[in-house]
Amino acid sequence: MKTKLTILSIVFLLITSSGFAQKDPQSIISGKVSISKYHDRSELDQMVKGDLLSLYNERIEVIVKILPNIAFATKPGVTMSSLGIPDTKDNRKALEENIQASNTYFDSTIEFQNKVLPYSDKSNLISAILFYEETLKSLHTYSEFNKY
Repeated sequence: MKTKLTILSIVFLLITSSGFAQKDPQSIISGKVSISKYHDRSELDQMVKGDLLSLYNERIEVIVKILPNIAFATKPGVTMSSLGIPDTKDNRKALEENIQASNTYFDSTIEFQNKVLPYSDKSNLISAILFYEETLKSLHTYSEFNKY
């Protein structure tokens, strides 16, 4: 009887303590936010249109998730607390709503792109991918503009 009471007490203690545990702070930039490889025009010319569509959508995802937040961060892992922003309920809610809005926008954009983008000219698609890649490369030099 004593053993059952002890085990029950320990389980109860663990359950209640997990309920009060704080969640890890949410990053301002979440999800996959980088591309594995940059391309040149000759490389893209050799690819089939289906692969180009995938590259295009991948670059859109990175741009949608990073560019609106570059005043805060350009890489994942940065939290409001690490920037000195108070970790209040209102600020957490605002961040969650911002992330949700970005995800909703991205999902609807990709849905549209998947329906319409296959009709695009391959040359225009390649030009857009190269433009997006140049934009993403410039994020590596963003810190040069951030002089106090």
